[in-house]
Amino acid sequence: MDAEIKKEILYDLQKSLEILRIREKRDLEELRQLSDHAIEHVASYKDLDVISVTVLIYSIYKTYSCIGNRDYADLLNELELAARSLEKNQFGKYNSSIKRLYEIIRRCSSKTKEHLQDVMHASRIKKGTLLLSKGLSIGQAAGLMGLSNWDLQQYAGRTTALEEGKATVPVRKRITTAFKIFGVR
Repeated sequence: MDAEIKKEILYDLQKSLEILRIREKRDLEELRQLSDHAIEHVASYKDLDVISVTVLIYSIYKTYSCIGNRDYADLLNELELAARSLEKNQFGKYNSSIKRLYEIIRRCSSKTKEHLQDVMHASRIKKGTLLLSKGLSIGQAAGLMGLSNWDLQQYAGRTTALEEGKATVPVRKRITTAFKIFGVR
């Protein structure tokens, strides 16, 4: 596992633990924010371990209200074990913990596959928005990411991505070039 990816996964696991240690009403909002943060990593790294942890966090967020007390305690224990195992580079134990975490979530909801699709869709949208900020049109960015223009447009309209595109050629030079092309002096 790449050191940077390991660092991001550890951050996500430890932040999850920090949020979930004491069950409070604000946990749901904090989990949503962490899930959004983790989705950005999926768009950046496209790594299976990152995807796995991101889907896990999103699944915890979606099933939070129906997780019973016993499962909640098991969830905390497994998150701690996963984080410790990853810190010690014990990848076998880490993978086993992630698998058990998914089993705990499935006890409450069988919609984990839908959560994976949601995370992947959100990651493609975020990546498409990044392409917009690099100067691609909505049609080009949506096509590259396998999205409809509408999907990308809905998200980009709520962000500043469309405004972030920077002109790399000064205006005077563009005008001069246009005049040359059309033979205007």
